[in-house]
Amino acid sequence: MNPTRRRVTAVAIAAASAASAAALLAPMQAAQAQAPYPNKPITMLVGAAPGGTTDIAARMLAEPLGKALGQTVVVDNRSGASGALAAVATKRAEPDGYTILMQYSGYHVITPHIQKAAWDLKDLRPVANVLTAPQLIVVREGVPVKNVAELIAHAKKNPGKLSFASSGNGSLQHVTGVMLEQQAGIQMIHVPYKGTGPALQDLLGGQVDLTFGTPPPFMPFIASGKLRAVAVTGKERLSSLPDVPTATQAGLPQLDAGSWFAVFAPAKTPQAVVDKLTAEIQKIMATPEFKKKAAELGATADYMNPQQLQAHSDAEFQRWGKVIGSAKIQAD
Repeated sequence: MNPTRRRVTAVAIAAASAASAAALLAPMQAAQAQAPYPNKPITMLVGAAPGGTTDIAARMLAEPLGKALGQTVVVDNRSGASGALAAVATKRAEPDGYTILMQYSGYHVITPHIQKAAWDLKDLRPVANVLTAPQLIVVREGVPVKNVAELIAHAKKNPGKLSFASSGNGSLQHVTGVMLEQQAGIQMIHVPYKGTGPALQDLLGGQVDLTFGTPPPFMPFIASGKLRAVAVTGKERLSSLPDVPTATQAGLPQLDAGSWFAVFAPAKTPQAVVDKLTAEIQKIMATPEFKKKAAELGATADYMNPQQLQAHSDAEFQRWGKVIGSAKIQAD
């Protein structure tokens, strides 16, 4: 056989081999593409450090959701930049349902009014609301106040000395602190952290004097006496803290600031995947165990489907935009 003919034959054999391999792989690839969702672990991103309510909400949901879906749901904390690190990671993730976000309302509807971010509300698709909770005003052990009136009096006697921690610039805690300053006519020092967890640690350590936040991370320390709750920034008292008055009852009727914690996915996530996640989350939240745990933490298992969550998010965005604009709140 001449050299030219040998080369042609070799090329033909290689092409045939490649075609055969492709033919063998095609059914396998098609089967993988058509495999029911989910068929591998799911990552739930959290834009705050461990220990805060966003993290607690994620971990409350992750285990039962993993069991319901038959796959592990891994909680991945990406704290920093007022929730932007996790939000941007979600935005850039493949929209296939394997990356979802447990979002904190302060990052979602307040921060965008205060600072520019590399993500937009339209980059995230609503899946379900999980928890709703009012905020508490809590002071550390050693601060000589037992109620809001004493807190205001103490702050006026010590202008610019009382410090309050927040989970970051532009967070709901930050905005609530500014609202308290304006409504009470006091001046405090704002100390931002990368989440409620680190803020709580410094509050317990005496580096800051008070903070604002949803009840779950504070409840054990209120029970032990290391923290004292002086008011609930909601319309009703908490059943778990019946002796703590609302801000309105304490003389601050405009200090109404609650939080919600919801699951979002990348914007182009398929409808079938969103439907699957929403349905399983709804079932989990309807269980007595989930409701009881939420109540014990001072929160409510407040399910909203994607349409309800979208409407609520839009309304909250408008509401807080007006509050921030009228109060002229800016990031530090």
